[in-house]
Amino acid sequence: MKKFYTDGARYMRIMVFFDLPVRTKKERFFAARFRRDLVNDGFTMLQYSVYCRICKGLDSVKLHLLFLSKIVPPKGSVRALTITDTQYARMQILVGKQKLQEKTGEQLLLF
Repeated sequence: MKKFYTDGARYMRIMVFFDLPVRTKKERFFAARFRRDLVNDGFTMLQYSVYCRICKGLDSVKLHLLFLSKIVPPKGSVRALTITDTQYARMQILVGKQKLQEKTGEQLLLF
């Protein structure tokens, strides 16, 4: 029987979905900082309030999920979904166009 994860080298994606309050100046500050921290950690915007990052193996996924747990704002809703790169490739675009980052592999991986 073949292992699902072989030596942690399988490419995976972390998708982050969030709804954050932005009514007050403080809430806007937390929302902007959260988005900035996501981008600084290698996430790219897939849609408004949906960001995605490619990872190489489960160890990398765990590291970035730990980082996410440290930067979440005090209010709102933030969810993370981990999928394989193969599952991500099966995503269908029903309306709109594929972004340039998706066509080019989203980001360079340097290991």
